[in-house]
Amino acid sequence: MENKFPEGFLFGVATSSYQIEGGWNEEGKGESMWDRILHTKPELVKDKSNGDVACDSFHLYKQDVQMVKDIGFDIYKFSISWPRVLPRGTKDYINLQGIQYYSNLIDELLMNDIQPMVTMYHWDLPQTLEEQGGWMNRKIVDYFEDYARILYTYFGDKIKLWVTINEPYPVALGYGGAMILPALNQHGTAEYQVGHHILLAHAKAYRLYEKEFKAQQNGKVSISLDSPFYFPLTDSPEDKEAANIAMTFRLGWFANPIYSKSGDYPAKMRQMIDANSKQEGLTISRLPVFTDDEISLIKGSSDFFGFQHYSSHEVKFGEQGEIPSINRDSGVHRSFNKNWPSSKMDWLKVVPEGLRCALNWIKEQYGNPPVYITENGYGDLKEEDGLNDDKRIQYFSLYLKAVLDAITKDECNIKGYILWSLMDNFEWFDGYTSTFGIFKVDFNDPKRKRTPKASVNHIKKWLSTRKLDS
Repeated sequence: MENKFPEGFLFGVATSSYQIEGGWNEEGKGESMWDRILHTKPELVKDKSNGDVACDSFHLYKQDVQMVKDIGFDIYKFSISWPRVLPRGTKDYINLQGIQYYSNLIDELLMNDIQPMVTMYHWDLPQTLEEQGGWMNRKIVDYFEDYARILYTYFGDKIKLWVTINEPYPVALGYGGAMILPALNQHGTAEYQVGHHILLAHAKAYRLYEKEFKAQQNGKVSISLDSPFYFPLTDSPEDKEAANIAMTFRLGWFANPIYSKSGDYPAKMRQMIDANSKQEGLTISRLPVFTDDEISLIKGSSDFFGFQHYSSHEVKFGEQGEIPSINRDSGVHRSFNKNWPSSKMDWLKVVPEGLRCALNWIKEQYGNPPVYITENGYGDLKEEDGLNDDKRIQYFSLYLKAVLDAITKDECNIKGYILWSLMDNFEWFDGYTSTFGIFKVDFNDPKRKRTPKASVNHIKKWLSTRKLDS
């Protein structure tokens, strides 16, 4: 069947704790970095909002699960709030009420034949750890391993798919730039330090599972990496090389140490950042160095490739970004093709072939690992995105066709597709001004009424047949 997904292919929908849960100080939850900063600096967010209540999933999780079930998804990907489980960030005090909340959610999913996919860290760091330097502090590697142990211990018998860290690139740029919190803007150094610690933390959590839990629990553990696809601006060899370097600096930065045969950072990245550091008069490179043992620890620390993708860019060689910074180090200039259709969010261009190309890039670079697309979705501005979300339906249809082509025509090893997001929620610095949900949420209603958009019926249809309309 030309338009049918293979037997066993899994479809899911995703959310994250800070974006939907609310209950920010209920039942023993500790303060997260987002709680603290947005209570003190609300102006960082477009509409000065925060996630104190959000979609109130802390109280309405049964309703959420019912929505997932009614549509027919196989997987619900959600994240656990580190400060809800460990209010002080460390293992010395476990909040059993927080553990109970997630146990109830997991049981509710399993009772409804939905497979939970659990992300351990989706950006809501305990404030106590942020005060110690957050991901800049080397100690976070051990704190994260302790946290992972607690999650495996309490939930591992029911969870078969784990994601350690969601999108390390924006996390790193939250320290190196102002892309996301903590918005420290220590560009050119902080992002590499943070990336280094994230890779070590992920690998420690993976090896812990492998050594102590996998035999009994039999689950899979990985990380979710995000990247646009970078098309060469023209067909010239220079632009093609620029595009490959852009992919290397964005996706290869975290993928290479885990998925490549050699491990470690990509050689091109090492060479360019070392050279730039030397030119700046530094005695050591701004890109930290792994020991041989660390390279071995990280290499192969995954059971699948978690990949998140929304849009694409065009690139050529040129200067862009602050001095120093990862964008400047890469030596490429990114832009959008003016002919690409766009949502009202200026960064979200609709370029479905970009997803197919990115999946092929992963296949070629890393030996065709099993891939779960752990996020892909369409966002619009709140006022543009009513219940008739035709543009979202069109986006999903086009991007799913690209996934299907990657499977059937290119033989990419893709196991599942998870869309973002179940419902409109707190979209970080956009607050509630942008919407990615297939359910509309009335944030003025104390009951946070959820209403299905047109995309819900459309998705129901392709989930019941597992095929796309030609």
